[in-house]
Amino acid sequence: MKLDRALQKQLLTKLSESYPEEVNGDDLGFEPEITANLFYLREHGLISGQTPNFIGREMFFISATITANGMDFLADDGGLTAILGVVTIKLHEDTLLRLIEARVESSDLAPEEKNGLMKSIRELPGDAIKHLTEKLIDAGLENWPAALPLIQRALGGLL
Repeated sequence: MKLDRALQKQLLTKLSESYPEEVNGDDLGFEPEITANLFYLREHGLISGQTPNFIGREMFFISATITANGMDFLADDGGLTAILGVVTIKLHEDTLLRLIEARVESSDLAPEEKNGLMKSIRELPGDAIKHLTEKLIDAGLENWPAALPLIQRALGGLL
């Protein structure tokens, strides 16, 4: 069964027009492609619905309702999901160490200085690595004029 983005948007729009009321399955249709796309939307939490019922071997929805996630999905700004969603980025200690070591390794320091610095960094306790990371982030933000074009280029690929 082929999933159809245009049909999914049409179904979500129809359900949003009745929100928060249920839409009767008769108003949605019983075609297999409609049912398959409704199941897909339900599995992603964009709709809820009473299912399944069978007529012979055909499965269909008795009724369906768009969820808050479905309403937010349709919203141009992502709705409350986008406003309330918090992204947490976690970097493990060993990942931070590898990032720092890679920079030390690619630096112009003499090999014995690199080795000594990398040895000292590897021996740092977790709190010291956290403090060092915060200082490195501060240093990066202090170089905002150099960082801004990098951020704009990165965002240009996403917009």
